[in-house]
Amino acid sequence: MSVTAKTWITPNMIRVTCAADWIKTLEAGIEGAHFKLFMPKADQTANDFQRQLEEGPRPDVRTYTIRFIRVDAGEIDIDFVDHGDSGPASAWARRCEPGDVVGFGGPGPVKIKEFHADTYVVAADMSAIPVAAATLEAMPRDAKGTAFFEITSQDDRQEIDAPEGIDLNWLIHPDPSAPLTQSIDRIGAMPAFHGTVQTCIAGESGMIKALREEIVNRRGVPKGDAYISGYWKIGLIEDEHQQVKRAEAAG
Repeated sequence: MSVTAKTWITPNMIRVTCAADWIKTLEAGIEGAHFKLFMPKADQTANDFQRQLEEGPRPDVRTYTIRFIRVDAGEIDIDFVDHGDSGPASAWARRCEPGDVVGFGGPGPVKIKEFHADTYVVAADMSAIPVAAATLEAMPRDAKGTAFFEITSQDDRQEIDAPEGIDLNWLIHPDPSAPLTQSIDRIGAMPAFHGTVQTCIAGESGMIKALREEIVNRRGVPKGDAYISGYWKIGLIEDEHQQVKRAEAAG
């Protein structure tokens, strides 16, 4: 697919719009689904990159979220946290221009396929705002609950079309290299849950481990109603983090 537009929607978040005819064959309403993004090197031509996709070796790949999809137009929006040039995805997002090409694998499923809760609990750091925001926007308009976003600065607040009954809380976490604790503390201090609860919680692995313990083990939310996923881990690149997740799941 090819880049058609790019903008910094906040000081630390880049939105890249990509287009391809095959996007018109995807389902509408899959905002929040993950996919694999394959990125060319900075000096790689489109033809060389296409050849690499077909013949190998595998190019740089990272997991991202469909923030918006416009099936009729054959377009998707992808939001990237701006980490400078420290990682391949952020570096690509910063340098890409309209006409540049990038590879796509997927998509996977949306995170909550059926909304049936009395109360929703949402939490995300900067990396997981796209999935959390997409989930909030897909909720029934009469949904009730609470959402926590840990962001780098006040200027990183975003417009999210959440139901009026969802209380949005923007918590400032200025140092991305430090553990995230505010969502853990806020959710831990919430009153006892009543009725059915569904969650969409994603972000740094340490935060996720603590919130899984709180939500599933202490408060008893069934695993089938609790989307709680680690997207990254302080000090690890994505491939290393995925190895850790597989090892933890295995045993």
